Amino acid sequence: MNYEANQPLPATMQAVVCYGPRDYRLQEWNVPEPGPEEVVIRVLAVGICASDLKCYEGAVAFWGHAGAEGYCQPPVIAGHEFVGEVVALGQGAGEKYGMALGDLAVSEQIVPTWTDRYAARGQYWLCSEHNVYGFRQKTFGAMAEYMKFPHGALNYKVPASIPPAHAAFIEPLACSIHAVQRGEIEFEHVVVIAGAGPLGLGMVAAARQKNPRLLIALDLNDHRLDVARACGADLALNPKKVDVVSEVLNLTDGYGCDVYIEATGHPAAVQQGLDMICKRGTFVEFSVMGEPATIDWSIIGDHKELNIHGSSLSPYTYPVAIDMLAKNLLPMDQIVTHELPLSEFQRGFDLVASGEQSIKVILKP
Repeated sequence: MNYEANQPLPATMQAVVCYGPRDYRLQEWNVPEPGPEEVVIRVLAVGICASDLKCYEGAVAFWGHAGAEGYCQPPVIAGHEFVGEVVALGQGAGEKYGMALGDLAVSEQIVPTWTDRYAARGQYWLCSEHNVYGFRQKTFGAMAEYMKFPHGALNYKVPASIPPAHAAFIEPLACSIHAVQRGEIEFEHVVVIAGAGPLGLGMVAAARQKNPRLLIALDLNDHRLDVARACGADLALNPKKVDVVSEVLNLTDGYGCDVYIEATGHPAAVQQGLDMICKRGTFVEFSVMGEPATIDWSIIGDHKELNIHGSSLSPYTYPVAIDMLAKNLLPMDQIVTHELPLSEFQRGFDLVASGEQSIKVILKP
């Protein structure tokens, strides 16, 4: 054994392995061992993300079409929202990451190669070889009893005061924080966040820290809107019950909101945002869409001269997310609605798919 471990690692483990759309299997898999500057954790909690669900359901982005290759590379262990206990450290890993055996740890969801122009510019999250845990052969995920943070990963210690089911929310919260940063929110702004799922709720909590003049959450689920209020929304509106475009225009003397962040994953929310945003407003597109969104681009240019910002992953925001959770700035007991054993992963996917009874579903290997 050429690494440090608190006890010998077992040979095999239980893992949820993706083989194709709707073909995820709980099976025995080899336990990973760390090489130089690598870390192995015993997974304590792993969340099911909307992108996990889209991959499971066969979305084109993950599986391709008409000969075009999709993003997912099966067979691969799923899961990119996680926390675990450090149980083995490769040579130099402890020194590099300031970690010791027994620490709680997370790793950013993308493992860059650090060799292309994006890394040279400090834009590591845009790495040309886009290896995100749970989808790629080089970065097996956390729906397993153990997982490895490979060489080049970005790893962080987690305070023991954060419960594991809450710490698994670090990844989505970090993504939410980046989306809010992309919105360039100012004090006088009216901000609308479309979607009060786990990521949208994280955006509400992060936007609250920016202290805009008015913070509005939109969702079709009234319970999620209640949680959005607990996260800091001043106003929570259900598009099934109110004309939200008219409401936002009325609240802003007809001008519209200054910032609109799309976190629903539904194409209709794109047009909705373009209709309610003010001239020179900032539109942030975050979602992984299950199908293309079609809009008249003239509203972006000639009609409103909008700023259109994409938001991807969570650059430089993991420490902020960890701090927010450590300070109890989110109602995590309301956000984490289900904690299930790994063997019930199918029930977990079904709960996320329906969205009626759950917000964040956590699996505990």
